[in-house]
Amino acid sequence: MTIYRDGPASPLFRPVTLEGSLSFEELALHKDVSAELAQAVPFAHSGACVAWGIPFEIERPIFLHDQRTTIRIASTLARWFVFLHASDIRPLSADRKGLISPMRGIGQLGEHAANYVLIYDDGSEEKVEIRRRHQVGSFLQRWGEQCTEAVPAIKPRSLSFKGSGQWDSKRNTAGLHNPVAWGLRQLQLVFEDNGRWINSVWALENPNPGKAVVGLRFEPVSGSLIVSGLSVGNNRSMPLRWRTRAKVLLRDFPHVGSEPAFEEHTLLDQIQLDLGQVIAAHPRLVYPSEEWEGTRQNLQPNIAFNEVLVEYAAHEDAEFHLAGDIRAALRNLESTCSRNGVALEVVKPADQRVSLRVVEKGTNTAIPVKLHVHGMMGEYLAPVDRSRNPNPQWFENYSPDLCHGTHTSTYISGHTTIDLPLGNVFIEITKGFEITPVRKTVEVTRDTTEITLEIEKALHWREQGWVTADTHVHFLSPATAMLEGAAEGVNVINLLASQWGELMTNVGDFDGHTTFGTRAAGGTGEYLVRVGTENRQHVLGHISLLGYSGNMITPLCSGGADESAIGDPVDVLLTEWAQKCRKQGGLVVLPHFPDPRLENAATIVLGEADAVEMTSYSNLYSGIDAYSLADWYRYLNNGYLIPAVAGTDKMSAQYAVGTIRTYAKITDNREFSYETWMDAVRAGHTFVTSGPLMDIDVDGKPMGSRFGLSSSGGTVTVSWNAASVIVPMTRIDLVVNGEVKESRTLKPWQDAGSWSVRIQKSSWIALLVRAKYDDKPEMIATHSSPVMIDVEGSHFFAAADALTILEQIEGSMAYIDTIGTRAETTRYKEMRLVLQSAYRRLHDQMHQMGYDHPHSVGTHHSEHD
Repeated sequence: MTIYRDGPASPLFRPVTLEGSLSFEELALHKDVSAELAQAVPFAHSGACVAWGIPFEIERPIFLHDQRTTIRIASTLARWFVFLHASDIRPLSADRKGLISPMRGIGQLGEHAANYVLIYDDGSEEKVEIRRRHQVGSFLQRWGEQCTEAVPAIKPRSLSFKGSGQWDSKRNTAGLHNPVAWGLRQLQLVFEDNGRWINSVWALENPNPGKAVVGLRFEPVSGSLIVSGLSVGNNRSMPLRWRTRAKVLLRDFPHVGSEPAFEEHTLLDQIQLDLGQVIAAHPRLVYPSEEWEGTRQNLQPNIAFNEVLVEYAAHEDAEFHLAGDIRAALRNLESTCSRNGVALEVVKPADQRVSLRVVEKGTNTAIPVKLHVHGMMGEYLAPVDRSRNPNPQWFENYSPDLCHGTHTSTYISGHTTIDLPLGNVFIEITKGFEITPVRKTVEVTRDTTEITLEIEKALHWREQGWVTADTHVHFLSPATAMLEGAAEGVNVINLLASQWGELMTNVGDFDGHTTFGTRAAGGTGEYLVRVGTENRQHVLGHISLLGYSGNMITPLCSGGADESAIGDPVDVLLTEWAQKCRKQGGLVVLPHFPDPRLENAATIVLGEADAVEMTSYSNLYSGIDAYSLADWYRYLNNGYLIPAVAGTDKMSAQYAVGTIRTYAKITDNREFSYETWMDAVRAGHTFVTSGPLMDIDVDGKPMGSRFGLSSSGGTVTVSWNAASVIVPMTRIDLVVNGEVKESRTLKPWQDAGSWSVRIQKSSWIALLVRAKYDDKPEMIATHSSPVMIDVEGSHFFAAADALTILEQIEGSMAYIDTIGTRAETTRYKEMRLVLQSAYRRLHDQMHQMGYDHPHSVGTHHSEHD
C-alpha cells in the first residue's frame, strides 16, 4: 500500500477513521473482487494521505458488495463529508454478434452502485444515491471515462515539482510518483495517477449542517465499492472546485537567496497550497517602468530575489503554506497583507480581452512582428494562443516564442488576441534591422477592446535589392518558420532537416522542389522558406546543403554517435555531400564555421564550398566570433575566395531566427526569388550582421568581386556606408589580408567614408563594423565578404596558414584510417582518394612556393628526405 500526499493538508478538514471489516491484504484475497483489483491492492492508498488538500486516515477499508455496513463516528457537525472511494470493474456483456446493449460504457455511466446514508443524532437520516462515473469511478479507469462529480485522488501539478513522489511536511518537497516522458513534459503539468489504483474523491454537501452526524450506512446496490477514507470540513463551497488562475506577489520572502542560477522547483518546494496548486513561482522581474519608452529593445530585466511572483489555481478557502511554517489564507488576500514578515500582494488579473494590431505606418497594413507585453509586476502576458511559459530547452517548444534569458517574447502575424490586466501594460515590438523598435506604455481600462500600434521603416536596404537570410534553422514547421522569419524581417529561412542519433527531424517537410512562400505556393513572394539538409559527422564536420532539387542527399549523418546512430560507419565525406548538392543545383555552406574543425579544409581546397557561416547561437549580444573570423582569414590569405553568410543554428525558443543574418544583394534589377538569392551568395555580394548594415566597393567593384592589377600594383579606393537602428555603431575597421590597416570612429546611427589603399601584392580587402549597447561590451557586429585583388606575378600564399589547413586534411585522413568505423573497402578507398586529392592540391602549391614543411607519419614523402 502507498502513503501518498499530494500537498499540505487544509486545516479546514479533519480525517475520520473508517473501521471496515477487513484489511487491504484480506481484500486482495476476497472471492468477490475481480482479479484485476486483487492485483492492484498493493498500489492502493493507505495510511495518512492527502488528496486535493484534504486529509484522510486510511486503515481498514469498507468493502461494499452484498451487505449493508453501518459505522458509528463521534458526533460531528460539518457541511462537507468527503469520501475517498473506488468501484471494482464492471464487465460488459455482449450478445452473440459481439454488440453491447444497453451501452453504458466500461465505466457503466449512471449505474446505481450504492446508497450512502448520513445518520443524525436525532435519529433522522439523509440518503444519497451513488452512481458510477458520477460520484464514484472505477479503480481502473478507461481514458475518456472520468467522473462528473468526483475527481481522481491526486491533484494536477506543475512539472517543475521534483522529489520523492510524495509531499513531505518536514522537508517541504513535492514530486512526481512516476517519471514523465519527453513530449508529455511539454504540458508543464501532469494529472498524475499511479496507474494501478485510482481512487475518486467525492464531496457530499450535508443538507442539514446544523444537525450532528453520528453514523453512516453504506448500502450496496450493484457491483462492489471500496470506501477507503472519509474527511469532514466546513469550508464555504464545493471543496473540489477551484477558481480560475490568479497571481500573488510575495514580498520580503526570505528563502529565495541571491543566486541568479536558482531552480524554480526549489521555490515550489517552499510555496505550497492545500486546496489548490501552485503553477509557477519565480523571482519578480523588474523592468524600468518609468523609463520604458526610452530604453532599448530586448532589455533584460533586473531580478528581485526577495520578491516571488506566484501563479496558482485554488479554492477560495485555500491557504498558502510557506517555508518557515508560515500560512496565509487566500480569503485574506483581497489587499496586501503580512504574515510573519512576508507581505502578500494580489496581482491584478489579466481579464480584459483585447484585440492587438501592429500596422505599418501610413498604410494601416497589419504586419508580422515580435511582441513582448508585461504588466506592472513584471509578469509576462502572452496572447491567448501562445505559451504563457515557453520552454527554452532543446527541441521542446512548439509555440513561436523567444526566451531571451528572462525576457520573453512571441511572434504574431500582425494581429492577436490577448488578455490584459487593468492599468498600465508595457509593450515592445521589433521587426528586424531596418525598422525602428517600438516601446509603448498603454493604460488598459474596461473600455479598452482594441490596441493598434504603428511601426515605421527607417532603413531602406530592401528597396536597393538587399535580401536577408538565416542559413541555419532547425525543428520549426515551414509555416512557423515563415511566421518567425516575417516577424524578424528575414526574407529567406533555410530550414534544415537532419538526424540526431535515431531521431530524424523535418525530413517529412523535404520534397526537393517546394519553396514555401512563393506566389506560386500561395504566398507573397517576400518571405520564403526552403527545406534543405544539414549533413553531419561528429569528427569530420557538418555541412549545410541548401536549396537543392531532387532526392534527399543521404545519409544525413554518418560515423556513429553522437550525431549518427551508434554503429554507423564513416561512409561519406563532407566533400562528397557538397559535390552531390552542387550537382542538384544547391548551395553549399559550412555551418557554424569552423566547428567541427576538420574536413571542411578539404572541401574548401577542392572548391566545393560556396560560403562559410558565422553563427550567433542564442546570444543576442555576442556579435561575430573573432575565432570564426581568424579561421576564415586563413583561407582568404591563401586565395580561396569564399564569402560569408550567417545562420543562427536555431534549435529552441532561446534562439531567434535572424539574430545574426546574411544580407545578399540581388543585382541587375533581377526579381527576388530563392534562386536569385542563391546566385547572390555564390557571387559573394554579402555581409553578415547582428544589427548594423553596410555596403562597400573597391574601385567601384562590390563585395565578392575579384579583379587584377599589373605587377606594379596600384592604389584602390575603398568606399563604404553604414547605418543602424538596432545597436549604436562605434567603429569601422579596414581589414587587409587579415590585418586591421585603418580604423575610425563611427557616428552611432549613420555614417559613410572612404580609404585609399596601396596594393603591392595580391590582397583581399574587407570591412568590419563594431557596435555596443551602453550595458554591453563592444562586439564585432558586421563583417563584409572580401574583394580580392590579384597582382600580376604575386600569388596569394600565407605559409603558416597553409600549413594549418594542410594539417586539417591530414587529420581527416588519420581519422578514417584509424578510429573511424570502417566502411566497406571500396567505399573507404574512394573517400581516401578524395582527401588525398585535396591534400596533394595544397601540398603541391606549397612546394611550388618553395615552402618546406613537416609531415605527419602517414603523409611523409621522399621530397623531404
